[in-house]
Amino acid sequence: MKKLIDYIKEHVLVKLMTLKTALVFVKIFAGVLTSKAIAIIIGPVGFALIGNLENFVSAFHNISVFGAYNTVVKYVAQFKEDAKLLSKTLSTVFYVGFISSITVSMLCYLNAETINNFIFPEYNNYAYIIQIFAIALPFYAINMYSFSIMNGFGKYKAMCQINIVGQLLSVSIALVLIYQSKIDGALISVVISESLIFLITLVGIFNRRSLANLLQVKNISFDIFKKMWPISIMALFSAVIMPLVAICIRSYIIDDLGYKEAGLWEAMNRVSRYYLMLVMSVIGMSILPRLSKITNIKKFRKEISAYYKILIPILVAGFLLIYALKAPIISLIFTNEFEPVENLFLWQLLGDFVKILAVIIAYQFLAKKMFWHYILTQLFLVVILYITSVYFIDVFGGVKGAVFAHFVSYLMYFGIVILLLWSSLFGIDSNEISLGKNHNK
Repeated sequence: MKKLIDYIKEHVLVKLMTLKTALVFVKIFAGVLTSKAIAIIIGPVGFALIGNLENFVSAFHNISVFGAYNTVVKYVAQFKEDAKLLSKTLSTVFYVGFISSITVSMLCYLNAETINNFIFPEYNNYAYIIQIFAIALPFYAINMYSFSIMNGFGKYKAMCQINIVGQLLSVSIALVLIYQSKIDGALISVVISESLIFLITLVGIFNRRSLANLLQVKNISFDIFKKMWPISIMALFSAVIMPLVAICIRSYIIDDLGYKEAGLWEAMNRVSRYYLMLVMSVIGMSILPRLSKITNIKKFRKEISAYYKILIPILVAGFLLIYALKAPIISLIFTNEFEPVENLFLWQLLGDFVKILAVIIAYQFLAKKMFWHYILTQLFLVVILYITSVYFIDVFGGVKGAVFAHFVSYLMYFGIVILLLWSSLFGIDSNEISLGKNHNK
């Protein structure tokens, strides 16, 4: 028991007691408040529309910054003492990001009607929402690049404080908009909320005006870009394709079962998102940095085994508690109209449990830059997720089929990841065998 407590203190609790943890809880709190307002004022249909828009916004946010957030953090931290390389990094990131965000913004604005028809089936009056999103998009991109630079310079405290204030500002505006304009207000809040944080970030930018001197067109470096793009593409791939698949699944539910059923499925997704936000933040802070430093199979196997031994009992206990409290959770976050969501908890929780186990070992693909392993497994996941969702929705005759498909898809994904990392997990136990050695050749 003492060993368990010591391990938790060393690997998890110390890192949890930070502003990052406070930020996660603020995001969850903001999400619950917004969900309650939508449930009371708009109802399940609102969740279906908002869910599609949130997925679209998430995908195009990531496209606008070229999936480069973590890459920028890495290279700024690496070159912050070298003014020449830092200038090349910041110049490359800024101008590539500027071109990317402006291009995406213009495409969204000019194709607002087409996008509206894709994400709002049967609703043809929300093209103006897409145009508002297009106008706000460059501010989101500037904000994210500002955050990545601050993160690279180690300004974690300032970054988290800005995020916390920004989240509170965003949720306040969202609640006012929802109250005043119902569904239109909720949709507007979705497309502007992340960009609003830029107003707070401006303070940090003004305090580091010297960085402007480092942003020069002549310092754009193709070599820097070439080093950055594989990691960026890996991050961009899942961050874009998963939301787009979610839109396709939700649209299928809308066509087959109606907006209310799609809204109930989105409500279940929101509950899942809230507890996964906490779990994934712990995993991201504790295991990815350690995996990136591991160079041989024995240490990798030992790390994964130790992590599973601690995490699995905690997850089982936590998920059993969530399942037992599903009725109060629904009442807290939503309204009585959402009681059917209780029937979705079992397969959603089982799917999320397997997802977490899979993500832990799949982090190896990111930690060791195993490009094609990551891309192909993510592609397999999204294809099988859509196919099984369509199939089981028809078999179950309702959205329970979608959550069952979630479980089946991640079970299959987990199996594929284990097969790809079989030699690392169960193969020859030798300190002499290096890990991820030839994957980028």
